[in-house]
Amino acid sequence: MFAAFQRARKAAGRLFMIFTAMWLVAACQPVSLGGGNGATAPGAAVAVALLVPHGAASPQEQKLARDLERAARLAVADLQGVQIDLRVYGTAGSAARAQEAALNAVADGAKIIIGPLHAESANAVAVAVANRNVNVLAFSNNPTIAGGNLFVLGQTFDNTADRLAAYATRQGKSRILTVYSSNLAGQLGKQAIEQAVARHGGSVTGAVSYEFSQDGVVNAVPRIRSAAASGNADAIFMTANAAGALPLFSQMLPEAGLGPATMQYIGLARWDVPPQTRDLPGLQNGWFAMPDPARAAQFANRFAAANGEQPHDIAGLAYDGIAAIGALVKTGKRDALSKSSLTQSAGFQGVNGVFRFRPDGTTERGLAIATIRNQQVVILENAPKSFGGAGF
Repeated sequence: MFAAFQRARKAAGRLFMIFTAMWLVAACQPVSLGGGNGATAPGAAVAVALLVPHGAASPQEQKLARDLERAARLAVADLQGVQIDLRVYGTAGSAARAQEAALNAVADGAKIIIGPLHAESANAVAVAVANRNVNVLAFSNNPTIAGGNLFVLGQTFDNTADRLAAYATRQGKSRILTVYSSNLAGQLGKQAIEQAVARHGGSVTGAVSYEFSQDGVVNAVPRIRSAAASGNADAIFMTANAAGALPLFSQMLPEAGLGPATMQYIGLARWDVPPQTRDLPGLQNGWFAMPDPARAAQFANRFAAANGEQPHDIAGLAYDGIAAIGALVKTGKRDALSKSSLTQSAGFQGVNGVFRFRPDGTTERGLAIATIRNQQVVILENAPKSFGGAGF
């Protein structure tokens, strides 16, 4: 057991070292547009600006920039009856460069902007073009920047927590202990879990934070065990992911008497990526949410066939942005890209399933409930195909 514990600690240490946070605090909020005009001319090609981190110092961001552009071009090619004039601008991963690119794009005639990647850059772009009545569909999942003319395409903690809390309470797991990291992402995750559990009739029996470090995780385990016992918790809802504390928790919590046989684990992060996460014994039979796997696999296969390699995990967001714009432009309305049009309740079909933009600037996505059995992903409840029975 000691040898296994040491291996888990070493693996977790490596994962902590390579973890990169995508949550960047914004300096200011976008200006409210009061709806914007989003005017388009029926039948004419619509100029769409794509802001991606071409020129970034990081090789990973350079690869992501290429994949986002490839996915967007794939979406443009798939549109029928709609002409999109896609114009790509490099941001180098810089907020200042992103803002400059956005202003150039609007001067060039862009009616809407997809991207950029980071929250700080997205906020800078949205503020810069707010008085031009141009909406921004950013790749971020940070809800703190959303609103006004800025929409976040990424899957938010609120969206994931709500789906999982609804499922958990239906399965009789309603006394939830929250375990969260004490950084910004963990605090936002904790808030999302608490609100979702309350919304679906459950109760949060306690909350345990841990410093985002290896020692922080180790020191949190006795407190988690104590909180679970005192609150008579029947589920532990964790914000940890595979690039952080999850491998170590999956080792140490069962050793502390809180194994999957006696405690239901729920994860705010995906537990199927990277693939080796599925091998962790402590995560077997835990619950997590994921996009529609059939649609996601279909996109990955098409992307690979066109480009010779698998797409980055978030490349599909660029496809979704183009798909939503195409669907709206196809209606022929002059205000097709206005805020009121973007937030239509029926939503859109994307490569990861159904999604829709909320008036607060966040995105709601139809998610499946999944678990891991014998190191394989098993879908417990399929992702919804539409919102409220609306047809597509």
